[in-house]
Amino acid sequence: MTADSQGINSKYKDRLLNFIYGNPANRAWTLSLYNAVNKSSYTDASQIEFNTLSDVLYLGMKNDTSFIIADILSVYEHQSTLNLNMPLRLLQYVADLYSGYIAKYKLNKYGTSRIMLPTPKLVVFYNGETEIDDEVILRLSDSFDPASRDKADIEVIVRMINVNYGRNKELMQNCKTLGEYAWLVAAIRRNKAVNETDIKAAVNKALEEMPKDFLIRDFLMAHRKEVEGMLDTEYNEAEVKELFVADGIRKTVATLRKHGIDDQTIVIDLCEQYSLSEDEAKKYM
Repeated sequence: MTADSQGINSKYKDRLLNFIYGNPANRAWTLSLYNAVNKSSYTDASQIEFNTLSDVLYLGMKNDTSFIIADILSVYEHQSTLNLNMPLRLLQYVADLYSGYIAKYKLNKYGTSRIMLPTPKLVVFYNGETEIDDEVILRLSDSFDPASRDKADIEVIVRMINVNYGRNKELMQNCKTLGEYAWLVAAIRRNKAVNETDIKAAVNKALEEMPKDFLIRDFLMAHRKEVEGMLDTEYNEAEVKELFVADGIRKTVATLRKHGIDDQTIVIDLCEQYSLSEDEAKKYM
């Protein structure tokens, strides 16, 4: 069976989380994740209707999974670096999903009858190395001027869930495959720390070390080359982004110093602007 016949689009590279849960062949795992996230108990995975947009890429990779079940439109996105603009990005994404939904069912948004839409639930699964709580709520209104924020006529709420290994233990217990994914990412990072230049070797070693009773093991082994390629891209992308961010921070520091801003104020500004801890910010001083 080819990758495409299993519902895997070979025209782009998925991120691993979406490769696992956005594949119709793994509906049971997707339903398990949905139940764990929403504390629900649905049992019929065939009711899941995937509606992920096929042409929306972020830095060359597909990093979202969208599906409808029980009139809930779930949009799951994976982030390996902290991004506080997810409410804005997902607002734009959901607008496109609703456009597709209206076209699919030939609904008339200009008519007099109210169109009923699936209720959106927006979740970001975060496994970056910047420390955050088990769950963080991001709001679009946080991007508005505080002076007029309470007058806003629109709000978007996004749950950012920390899926690093060892975090959100109840969630991991309720969705075994998510716990296995978290273990794999931790193992890759551990292996990469030993051989910093060879991500492919780190991935392969982690796959070999993976316990044989892991549910995702056979699936990942069957697509080993694809998994290796997408993780190689993910890690390279993260390193490139990190270099860009670091360069931007250093330029910010230089500009602020040029204008006579003291270092303590600069540290506070870096923490706010780049979501850094005080210790992380001081490294750029």
